[in-house]
Amino acid sequence: MEKNLYTIIVHSENVAGVLNQVTAVFTRRQINIESLNVSASSIPGVHKYTITAWTDADTMDKVAKQISKKIDVVQTQYFTDDEIFQDEIALYKLKTQVLENNREVSKVIRRSGARIVEVNSVYSILVQDGLSSEITALNEKLMALGCVLQFVRSGRVAITKSRFERVDDYLEKRRAKYEMSKL
Repeated sequence: MEKNLYTIIVHSENVAGVLNQVTAVFTRRQINIESLNVSASSIPGVHKYTITAWTDADTMDKVAKQISKKIDVVQTQYFTDDEIFQDEIALYKLKTQVLENNREVSKVIRRSGARIVEVNSVYSILVQDGLSSEITALNEKLMALGCVLQFVRSGRVAITKSRFERVDDYLEKRRAKYEMSKL
């Protein structure tokens, strides 16, 4: 089976232990998580987990269904890259002396669209946002130029290209069902 990079988005109640339950599903199936980002969502009391992993479509479907069954999970969906807008951010700590003395470093930075946010006599801080491939490419170029002291990147953040937010629709239906049950 062909493996693809999938982005799975999980909306859950904001309670302790959900992250452990979600990652355990991947662990049981021996799927390595490539990136993980957890943050508050636009819905009060609901958190959003954005996870990427390489697997096949059948396995990803099973993973999503297993995660959806967790008590505090509101909704789980998975997407391919063409179905979402995505971004990552990276920070690079560079040797200022190399940055100042090697014109190629400055050229690489300008071409990447990254920006320098701090410079002192020892190090300079560079910020870049973009696709994972762009961040990886810049890191490789800067490493080859021997100027990287530290490098860190975020997990993927993503939103769907859909015209409506599926979780909002789901929560509205759940609220309506609850209201009907009170009658």
